[in-house]
Amino acid sequence: MKRVPSYHAGTVHASTKCPMNRLQDETSPYLKQHADNPVDWHPWGDEALALARDTDRPILLSIGYSSCHWCHVMAHESFEDTATAAVMNEHFVNIKVDREERPDLDRVYQLAHNVMHRQSGGWPLTVFLDPTTHLPFFSGTYFPKSPRHGLPGFVDLLMRIHETFVAKRDDIAEQNDKLSSVLTSLSEITAAPTEDLALLDHGRASLGEQYDAQHGGFGRAPKFPMPAALERLLLHWSRIQADRSQKPDREALDMVMRTLTQMARGGIFDHVGGGFCRYSTDARWMIPHFEKMLYDNGTLIGLYADVLALGPDALFEGVVDDTVEFLLRDMRHPEGGFYASLDADSDGVEGAFYVWRKADVKKLLDEDEYLVVETLYGLDKPANFEGKWNLHRFDAWRSVVERLYLEADEAEAALASAKTKLFAARSQRSRPGLDDKVLTAWNGLAIQGLVKCARRRDRDDWLDAADAAVDFIRRECFHDGRLSAVWTNGVAGDKGFLDDYAHLINALLELLEARWKDEHLEFAIQLADRLIGDFSDANGGFFFTTHDHEALIHRPKPTTDDATPPGNGTAIRGLLRLGHLTADSRYLDAAHEALDWAKTMAAQFPSAHATILTALEESLFPGELVILRGPTKATGEWRRSVDVGFHPARACYEIPYAARHAPSYLPRLVSASTQMSVTAFVCEDLACGPPISDLDEFKARLGA
Repeated sequence: MKRVPSYHAGTVHASTKCPMNRLQDETSPYLKQHADNPVDWHPWGDEALALARDTDRPILLSIGYSSCHWCHVMAHESFEDTATAAVMNEHFVNIKVDREERPDLDRVYQLAHNVMHRQSGGWPLTVFLDPTTHLPFFSGTYFPKSPRHGLPGFVDLLMRIHETFVAKRDDIAEQNDKLSSVLTSLSEITAAPTEDLALLDHGRASLGEQYDAQHGGFGRAPKFPMPAALERLLLHWSRIQADRSQKPDREALDMVMRTLTQMARGGIFDHVGGGFCRYSTDARWMIPHFEKMLYDNGTLIGLYADVLALGPDALFEGVVDDTVEFLLRDMRHPEGGFYASLDADSDGVEGAFYVWRKADVKKLLDEDEYLVVETLYGLDKPANFEGKWNLHRFDAWRSVVERLYLEADEAEAALASAKTKLFAARSQRSRPGLDDKVLTAWNGLAIQGLVKCARRRDRDDWLDAADAAVDFIRRECFHDGRLSAVWTNGVAGDKGFLDDYAHLINALLELLEARWKDEHLEFAIQLADRLIGDFSDANGGFFFTTHDHEALIHRPKPTTDDATPPGNGTAIRGLLRLGHLTADSRYLDAAHEALDWAKTMAAQFPSAHATILTALEESLFPGELVILRGPTKATGEWRRSVDVGFHPARACYEIPYAARHAPSYLPRLVSASTQMSVTAFVCEDLACGPPISDLDEFKARLGA
């Protein structure tokens, strides 16, 4: 396995179209997309930063990712245009960054954009930096080549930026000083103490205020799935439901169920091939931006699996089965790791792979198949995407079957055969581009979701796939006791980030609940020790970057929910779980210290801190830890008793007697006869009740 030097600082490479373009030998698929641009692109590194400083030219920093539609649009309009490139090359040092390889840079400059404009950014992120301080003095996202939609033309903007940089250096320096002060102050924000339960209630109320009662989800279009917010509501409902002194919060559960139902029916879900797109452009979940991200699908399948614990649901079961199949079919490296994303575009056209002409569907299907598809997916309604149809369920399946006067079995067989034919025909189309990076953090999220689905759907083969993904990460992305954030075609990147450690720890713990392996626990302990040692802040919480990471204009400590859960929230949850499993107070102490800091951040904007609030709830109500010991073949019914219903505050591990790392609270001396039967321990607050060897007694204890 090859390793790359620290973040590509270094050599000059030749390009046939642009002799100065340095992206030819980069590993990132996104950077390779720009390797033939006439723009003099550099990767972020010492060479580019020194060039900007020595020539006193501002840095034009462009951050995006390979499956980003608007990144492609800006590239085609501007970066592939020789006249635009000439202006960029003359007046700027141009740096391209893959936000998935360098989430630290993306996080810092998205934050700076937010501070400067008081609104969120996006991709592509276009930032102009001072060549010495690397502080931004202007930023935006997508800029068209020619003025439109209230945006300036990109070349005009470049010239204005150049003129401002030459003529108003003092003004830029003053603005940069103010920005630097604001960024520094962000790390020092404190809030008035809030009582813990009141904070949880405030978060619940805030999410309720943002909820779209008509279509599900939160806020207006564009609408993102926001699985952390949905999980928060689900867990809040579950806790209140279990507390007989409180009135049940049925509304919280309704918000979750309606949102998941609308997404499962919506065009944001791929009804032919499985998997969710990144977000919906409309409030009804009908028309997505068509890129598919690993992190969305990993977190969403876990949430759907959790909800299936409440009872069977054919729609949700189909979502889980189809999405897991999509991940294993289209997003999996042959040796086990999961790829990053699929592009929105095919042959430069957004959504072309996914949408249908009515006449083409009619040709593929027989009469009954077409009738079911037409009625279910709205082909009898006006086209919803540029004269074509993006499949979207307009009604419940039962209503469709009744309207068509079909027997349920007959209708289900027609739909299944129709989808098989549609999938086969679609497979012949030009496929969206695949970003084949393996990102450690995103694999952690996918593994967690996959394990939950495997347990809920009783699929050992899915557990095998989760095991293989962990083995891939440990083999390819863990060296000298440290994680790499990314692996691409045999090349592992350098330092991992907080999210890599935090998400992978939780993935390992989820997998340990399903299938005990000593090496998984050992790996989780190694990662937790490294996380505490390399990311802890003496003032509370965890930094996003390691202590020996290159110095940037800001060192963030993420707490808000974004496209993925924040590293601080996930780290706290993982350390709490690991601490209770191992009875090691180091992990519990680290989690509580980080939580004491993080909840002051959450008090300012509770609805934006769903993961932190979930960590707080898990700290306040740690729940039960169930340990099963005995022959694997004999523990099945015992385990099924544990898994009946939705019990998020209950963790269960089947720990073999031969395990190298049995928790200290379990008996050390066990007779040979005892090892031949099943014994259960129900533990709370690091203390276990007496051993239980009778299944009925065990079921009664769980029920109590």
